[in-house]
Amino acid sequence: MLVNHAGLTDEALIALVATGDRDALGALYDRYGNLVFSLVVRIVGEGMAAEEVTQDAFMAVWRGAATFAPERGTFPTWLLTIARNRAIDELRRSRGRPLSNSEPLTPAKVILDGSPNYLEDTSLRRLVVSRALAELPAPQRQAVELAYFHGMTHHEIANYLGEPLGTVKTRIRLGMQRLRTSLQLGVTEAGHQHDA
Repeated sequence: MLVNHAGLTDEALIALVATGDRDALGALYDRYGNLVFSLVVRIVGEGMAAEEVTQDAFMAVWRGAATFAPERGTFPTWLLTIARNRAIDELRRSRGRPLSNSEPLTPAKVILDGSPNYLEDTSLRRLVVSRALAELPAPQRQAVELAYFHGMTHHEIANYLGEPLGTVKTRIRLGMQRLRTSLQLGVTEAGHQHDA
């Protein structure tokens, strides 16, 4: 029996991946490959390493599909967390210095959790996210990006910027609140444009 993988939800696809369905993994890759690659490039830079980390993230999905728990979050959030962790591991290896994963921030959770299906279009989602980040005041955007895309802890960011720890924590908290508001508005606007 042929299955139309492209029309299935993320949850249905990951359930098929857990049974060994390679076409389901391919459908997830088609849906989220560019998004994962974009995140990985932000962390490790362009090149072969970014491609390898992206492939490694999807191989981790293949191996760990049975562990996906929808009650803990959406598939894109789970996938981007895997990709981010793999990218930070690659960054550690390439730089030869440890990066701490304590106090991890996950703007992907704010960005993707609860997003309607019409934002499965990665170019539309990327546009919404880019606009939301661009609207943040520069100090907040810098703190959020250092925490998320560079895997730095609040303490590391404070040392790097020469700012008090409390200031950094406040910038990140306010930045995440603004991101949440901007993204909710952006998702709504994108949905209206998509429906028109």
